[in-house]
Amino acid sequence: MITSTGWIIITAILAASSCALVGTFLVLRKMSLMGDAISHAVLPGIVLAFLLTASRNTFPMLIGAGIFGLFTVWLTEELSKKGRIFHDASMGIVFTTLFAIGVIIISLFAANVDIDQECVLYGEIAYVPWDLWVWRGTNMGPRPVWILSMVLVINISFITLMYKELKTYSFSPQLAATLGLPVGLIHYGLMGTVSFTTIASFESVGAILVVALLIVPPATAYLLTDRLHRLLLLAVLFGITSAVGGYYMALWINSSIAGAIAVVNGMQFALVFILAPRYGLLGRKLAGRRVNKYEPGKYEPGLISHPEPEDLR
Repeated sequence: MITSTGWIIITAILAASSCALVGTFLVLRKMSLMGDAISHAVLPGIVLAFLLTASRNTFPMLIGAGIFGLFTVWLTEELSKKGRIFHDASMGIVFTTLFAIGVIIISLFAANVDIDQECVLYGEIAYVPWDLWVWRGTNMGPRPVWILSMVLVINISFITLMYKELKTYSFSPQLAATLGLPVGLIHYGLMGTVSFTTIASFESVGAILVVALLIVPPATAYLLTDRLHRLLLLAVLFGITSAVGGYYMALWINSSIAGAIAVVNGMQFALVFILAPRYGLLGRKLAGRRVNKYEPGKYEPGLISHPEPEDLR
């Protein structure tokens, strides 16, 4: 019999693992802020799904979020290409506008639809054990666990089936196009999985923690390895340890579970950023001293940088 604590930890682990897998490719493509943009810009899709169905049915929510997630990516790229606007600026314009539209719709129709913007922003993973799925009179366990399990399976399947394509795309979209790979399909497929992962995690952990789970574990793992398969595994591992550690930290200091998980994520990154043997501050400093010792005047200490994604093997 799984306890309430067990269900909460399982939910956090599933959300962290799902986010870490797709977030790895966002980090490699230097699109980390796109995860932030999508996680906020899908709000109108969620609201419209509620308005059209008047229920908490997951499938319409995923469809609505997926549509607006892909729309966010498309509109951002169009503004950047045709509007003489830098990519980061167009991203900021799109996601803040769409998020504001979602908030306005909620405020106008909240009396008729069971939705709460605080739930979308912050989530409340502590309530997961009581959000049950009952099928034919049988208690199947918390609904978020099933939803996030499905999303994790989808993400693993997508990455497994498209591993070589995603690897080449992360190396260079231009090379992928030259090799005849469907770059557009790969790109929007990845953005679609990010959108679905985001909406599946919304109700449990909220938009703010989703952003942390998408970016911080892969960024932490990126400081430790140059190989893609190890990067994926380490990102998931850091996500899991932050989920478990964050839960018990929240119990210890009597605080928000989602907030504690985000803090543990940051602590892990800070530790690795300082102590990573090759790409941490200390590792780079020591490497710089060794270079100066054996080849004086050729290099400056501390300038040994992390390889670009193009160097991943």
